[in-house]
Parts: sequence; C-alpha cells; structure tokens
Amino acid sequence: MPVRSLSSSVLKWPDRAEVDRAVRRWAARVAAVRPETLQIGYFGSYARGDWGPGSDLDIVVIVEHADEPFERRAARWDSTELPVPADVLVYTAEEWRALAEAARFAQVVVRAFMVIPRAVMLCQ
Repeated sequence: MPVRSLSSSVLKWPDRAEVDRAVRRWAARVAAVRPETLQIGYFGSYARGDWGPGSDLDIVVIVEHADEPFERRAARWDSTELPVPADVLVYTAEEWRALAEAARFAQVVVRAFMVIPRAVMLCQ
C-alpha cells in the first residue's frame, strides 16, 4: 500500500543544550584571542528555556575597555559559527555597571542571564 508523504515542511531548530554548548565553545575561542573579554553570557528565550523555531541568541559581552562606540562594536565579534542567528551586545565594564544600576533593560537581562564562567572560557 502506498504511503502518502507530508506536503508541508517541518522546521527543525537547535535545542537549548546544543546552543549552550555552541556558545560556550564560541566564548572560549573569543576569550583566547580577545584578552579584554571579562564576561560573556546570554539572555532571552534560550536562557529562559522558551525558545522555538526562529529564535535567535542574545549575547552580552563585557570587555575591559573599547575604542569604538557601542553601535560599532558588535561588527568585530563574528558569531557566524553559532547554530542560530545571534545579536551580540558589547559593553565595557563601566557601561554595564551603569546600565545595571539604572536601566530596566539590564534588570530584565540580569534575571535570566546565563553566564559563561571565565574558567570555562579559558579551559575549552
């Protein structure tokens, strides 16, 4: 008896564990070539666990100092090796402290922020 095939496409998207492993590898590679990197973490749907097909990865990188203005920094952080699209936000330590104290954005991020420990970044 013939079996009918599906006529619709099925979206397969990387799960949280796969994305977490990939971002940890990425963070380790980045920390090895960018000594100004103090901390890397991610927030949003992958950090909360409510990701789905089409979800991107929201990454925060905290650096010791930066020569470029905020809006230009992300261009120097290649995230194309990650299995999902990523928005990379690069803050100096001073900017991050100020943001955490004053902005609602940072308060929301901090509640669901998956930090990649520096030891993990340096050991992988």
